[in-house]
Amino acid sequence: MATGRTHRPATRSRGIPEATVARLPLYLRALTALSERSVPTVSSEELAAAAGVNSAKLRKDFSYLGSYGTRGVGYDVEYLVYQISRELGLTQDWPVVIVGIGNLGAALANYGGFASRGFRVAALIDADPAMAGKPVAGIPVQHTDDLEKIIQDNGVSIGVIATPAGAAQQVCERLVAAGVTSILNFAPTVLSVPDGVDVRKVDLSIELQILAFHEQRKAGEEAADATPVPAAAAREQSTDQGPDGDVPAVMPA
Repeated sequence: MATGRTHRPATRSRGIPEATVARLPLYLRALTALSERSVPTVSSEELAAAAGVNSAKLRKDFSYLGSYGTRGVGYDVEYLVYQISRELGLTQDWPVVIVGIGNLGAALANYGGFASRGFRVAALIDADPAMAGKPVAGIPVQHTDDLEKIIQDNGVSIGVIATPAGAAQQVCERLVAAGVTSILNFAPTVLSVPDGVDVRKVDLSIELQILAFHEQRKAGEEAADATPVPAAAAREQSTDQGPDGDVPAVMPA
C-alpha cells in the first residue's frame, strides 16, 4: 500500500472548493453508516439530512466529483463511499505521528477511528525522558530527540501536535523541517507555518465558549418570553396603535 509521502489528494488540482472539501467527511460518515446497514442507494434528500446540510448544496458538492446520481433511484452508496474516500486520499495509507503524549495525546493514540479511516499512527513522541519506551495504545513512546529520524524513517507527512502551547511552535518548526506538510494542532495557540504547509486547528475551549454563548442567548430569550407585560403597559400599547399595529387609531386634530 502506498504511503502518504508519495501521493497527495487531487482536490486542489481539480478545483474543488475548500467549503466542499470540508463537507466531504460529513457525507462519508453518513454514507459509511448506510453501508454498514447494507443500504444500497440513498436519495440526495436523505443523505443531506443525515449529513446535516441541504440537498441543493449536496448535489452541488457532488457535481464537483462528477457524481450526479440517478433520477428516481438516487446515489449508489458503495460507489460514493469509494469516490469520496479516493478524493480525500483515504484509499491509501497515511502514517501519522502524535507529538505530546499527555492526557490528550494518549487519548488520541487510543482513538480507534484513525485506522478505519486510512490513518496509521506510526509513532508517539514526547519530550519527557520518563515517557520513553512506555507503551501507549500498544505503541512505545519515543523521545523528541529522535523526531527528525522518526519522520524520515516512516515517510510521515501528517503530524498531530498535542503539546502545551509554549512548546507547539518549536515542535511545528521541527516537523516542517523534517518534511511534514500537514499539521493537526490541538495546542491552544496559533502556529506560524511557511507556504505549502496546511494547518487545521482544533480548540475545544473555543468550541465550548461558542456553545456557552448560545446557551446564554437561549436563556435570555426564555427569560424575556416568561416576563409578563404590566397591565398599564398593555393598555397603553392597545391605545397607541391602530388596527394594523403601526399607526395611531385616532389621529390628532
